Amino acid sequence: MKMRWIILLLAIAGLAVPLRSKAQSAGAEDPPRATVVSSSTLPDLTYSRPTEKIKLQNYLFDAYGPYPIVGAALAAGINQIDNSPPEWRQGAAGYGKRFGSDFGILAVSTTTRYTLAEAFHEDTLYYRCECKGFFPRLGHAVISTLTSRRGDDGHRVFSFPALVAPYAGTMTAVYAWYPGRYNAMDGFRMGNYSLLAYVGANVALEFLYSGPHSWINRMHLNNAHGAPSPGLSP
Repeated sequence: MKMRWIILLLAIAGLAVPLRSKAQSAGAEDPPRATVVSSSTLPDLTYSRPTEKIKLQNYLFDAYGPYPIVGAALAAGINQIDNSPPEWRQGAAGYGKRFGSDFGILAVSTTTRYTLAEAFHEDTLYYRCECKGFFPRLGHAVISTLTSRRGDDGHRVFSFPALVAPYAGTMTAVYAWYPGRYNAMDGFRMGNYSLLAYVGANVALEFLYSGPHSWINRMHLNNAHGAPSPGLSP
């Protein structure tokens, strides 16, 4: 895979796998606040486990919403320029095959992640670091790619769903609709780049947050579950 394709994957990672999460307490009144904090635009880092309804909404938007469609369209454009795979040729028909392939990879990867996370009782959403400093936050973003939250307290564990999901999509593509000359090594190679794109997305979410109404706050990897502020009862 060419370097410009890798760069594009990192650049559009937020378009390939994002999701707008709704507040966990939707429909309920917010708890009263004693004072108005001047830093209210900062993200709330208190852990609040998402409900089953929120997880279903997240999955549907994450797998079939506008962001994965746009991400697949951009990826298909790059594949069209690179003529990859060459068997699909050029023209509208070739682009259609590439778009369907890229969208299918995203859908399978997302479905695998959510299904396995449900089976393992994990929360694979991204939660920004409570630490300070560039390198601790960078390390948190990278480590979060292969970890998740578990239990009501949200303790961090190694995530098998997060590890498997990127490869599930590419392996499915290789054996289901890619030309016959592609094999498991190709699926593994493409899965590596998909995993790298997840790392890029996490780093972007960690450092580019600019308020609760920014575009990046609408990504599925961000904590937008309406967690209560520290010191307040949920």
